Amino acid sequence: MNRDTAEPHGDALPGPNAQRWIEFHQSHSAPSEYSHEFVWDVTREADGPFVTDVDGNVLLDFTCHIGAAPLGYNNEKVLSKVREFDLVEPMKIAGQDMYFGSGPNPAEAEFPGSSHLMDRLTDVSSHYGMDTVFLSNSGAEAMENAMKITHDHRAPAKYGVAFAGSFHGRTLGTLSLTKSKDVYTRRYPEISGIETVPFCADRGCDAASCDCGFFAGGGSQLRDMLAPEGGHVDPSEIAFLTLEPIQGVGGYRFPSEAFMDEVAAVTDAYDIPLVVDEIQSGIGRTGEMWAADHYAIEPDVIASAKALRVGATVSRSDLFPSEKNRLGSTFGGGDLLGSMMGAFTLEAIDEHDLLENATERGRQAKELLVDDAGDHVVDVRGKGLMLAVEFDTPDRRSDVVVEALERGLLTLGCGKKTIRLLPPLDSTEREIDLGVSIFLDAVAAAGPTPTTA
Repeated sequence: MNRDTAEPHGDALPGPNAQRWIEFHQSHSAPSEYSHEFVWDVTREADGPFVTDVDGNVLLDFTCHIGAAPLGYNNEKVLSKVREFDLVEPMKIAGQDMYFGSGPNPAEAEFPGSSHLMDRLTDVSSHYGMDTVFLSNSGAEAMENAMKITHDHRAPAKYGVAFAGSFHGRTLGTLSLTKSKDVYTRRYPEISGIETVPFCADRGCDAASCDCGFFAGGGSQLRDMLAPEGGHVDPSEIAFLTLEPIQGVGGYRFPSEAFMDEVAAVTDAYDIPLVVDEIQSGIGRTGEMWAADHYAIEPDVIASAKALRVGATVSRSDLFPSEKNRLGSTFGGGDLLGSMMGAFTLEAIDEHDLLENATERGRQAKELLVDDAGDHVVDVRGKGLMLAVEFDTPDRRSDVVVEALERGLLTLGCGKKTIRLLPPLDSTEREIDLGVSIFLDAVAAAGPTPTTA
């Protein structure tokens, strides 16, 4: 496949082969959230945003697996380096019990491992004073460990603070912080002491014009709930305040500067540890390494995963417990391939100026969408290549997802009325033009009235 000339093409989806694969998979799988009846054929050609399914259809994937494949499929910027490595067995070891390396010393290592990945993570987080990393298997584990280290650091803490519309994972601990869809949390037990405040998603508002409920009565709900400000929560008993700098599952909601300024001011004034969930927004997705870099906040802990290929809790050494076995994970830090891919991804972002590319291609996409999206688009927003198009109704959003898929473009819904677009970080001008053109055709095909009830 030549990425420079590839075009989406194919018949109705899902095709007969895809249907067979889906039926086979579902015969034993528990019900889960599959966004499309699309089956990637891992034995066929794919490159960057272009991918072939089991029926030979070529699709343009603007989901990047919700950011977990930051450079798309079979990208030579990473794959060429991995290809040089002769795979070994086991590919995963008990990474908090055993070490691994590749050669006589780290400086001359033939391939990067977990030690190199942690070194690079502290380098890209050094402007926050971060020097320590705990690796794990997933984003949920990264968040769980962020909660654990802040509770240990602030013991005996009683509270945590989360924001309405948030999504932080599917473990019982992280579900206690998740305030988006009811289906994620209904009838599951929760950890105690989690306080919820509104997330101010009107990115142009200030304290005087805000109508989301965060700012009220000359202050903010965050500040007002604290005992020194007349509330009921002693700030010294708060283990952490956590937020997604840009809410993902909740609808790609971009906060106002005023909101982030207030979060920064409150956490600084009362020395409340700030945990930022960068699982979807981090590793260059927004045109900065971390989405937090766009705002006034100063994170104390960063939780990362997805594009990183492993889970990582990044912070300062003084926040981490000094006692051994306070943290642990069977394979955390012991995924040889995951660590290597994470390190190579960070290398590719640096070597190929992908932060700048994400910024430029994101600007291009937003301009095209704003110019031609039509009356039924309520909002176009984004930073870098973390883009969102919001529609007037949920049904119209759903119709556009279907129409886009029929034209060979993979997209994903989020929130209630929003479609998220996550092209690869190295997307070209041609690929953005092509993808947005298909998307706008899908918007037009959805018609003036949504087809679903």
